[in-house]
Amino acid sequence: MQSIWNGAISFGLVSIPVKLANATVSHAVSFRQIHTEDGGRIRYRKVCELEEKEVPSSEIGKGFEDADGSIIPITEEDLASLPLPTTRTIDIVAFVESERIDPLQMGNAYYLMVNGAPAAKPYALLREALRRSERVAIAKFALRGRERLGMLRVVDEVIAMHTLHWPDEIRSPEEAAPETDVTVRDAELDLADALMDTLGDVDLDSLHDDYREAVEEMVTAKVEGREPAPEKEPAQGEGTVIDLMSALESSVREAKRSRGEGEGEDAGEEGSEKGKDAEVTSLSSRRRTGTRAKSSGGSGSGAKKKSAPAKKKASSGSGSGKSAASSSRAKSGSGRSSTAKKTASSGSGTKKTASSSTTKKKTASSRKRSA
Repeated sequence: MQSIWNGAISFGLVSIPVKLANATVSHAVSFRQIHTEDGGRIRYRKVCELEEKEVPSSEIGKGFEDADGSIIPITEEDLASLPLPTTRTIDIVAFVESERIDPLQMGNAYYLMVNGAPAAKPYALLREALRRSERVAIAKFALRGRERLGMLRVVDEVIAMHTLHWPDEIRSPEEAAPETDVTVRDAELDLADALMDTLGDVDLDSLHDDYREAVEEMVTAKVEGREPAPEKEPAQGEGTVIDLMSALESSVREAKRSRGEGEGEDAGEEGSEKGKDAEVTSLSSRRRTGTRAKSSGGSGSGAKKKSAPAKKKASSGSGSGKSAASSSRAKSGSGRSSTAKKTASSGSGTKKTASSSTTKKKTASSRKRSA
């Protein structure tokens, strides 16, 4: 691993010779500027504005631009005379909990490697002290002509250092906050939590740069003289969310579907939703049927007509009571008619008995006269 800086970690009176190496590497595809007419390479040349000619690197120095636009030359001797004690030293100034470091402050990452065998022992001592204390070291160091702030922490068996922005370099977030007050409902938070739980954890090692792979495939296809494989177009999201609740619900379903989870649950939920819709439709139809049953029951003819089981169940208690009352009145009416008929028949029988007795009296009197 190539080092970019040599120096020492100052830990109290302990000095640990170390080398600094980049902990990250960029795999981004870089392009060159070309002349589109003939493909010629476009290069930048360092030209002096006064002489209008190209200047070699040996004749290029530093200058500070004043407010009025004038340039104040700064020589290397001027910079060397400034007090910069951390030129070759990573000076540890404090040990703090890692939670106190705002991620906004963190910049580039480096590995600190031992520089020589004698440095192994103090290096391991500092590493284990950081590991056991569960804290990080705050240090000052100079790199590329600037004094910087750094944070030392343990990564596996190595001490890593992150550059930190100075506190006054962090912008206030107030200007980036929404200007209007927004109220978030509990139901929306519940759906957001459900979406977070559905997305769940991820193996960071499995993440990769899809765009870089697509660019590399396109370049390879051009070199080989073939057409690149068509890429799937990503889903275009709308710029404005009309219904936040619907968007969250759809996001939860899509996240489950993409992970192959909850397909049975979704089907069950859809079935239950369809069941609920059917039940609502059935209940409303039952109410309409019950109303018709009530009106027909009041006329007295509804008891003779056939009705569906659903209509019978939907009929109210009052409708049933009217039918029962009509039935009982019919029975009582028929009973009175039978009694009247019996009385009439008994009365006619009495009349017949009386007439027969009168006939017998007339016959007896006629017999006496003849004698």
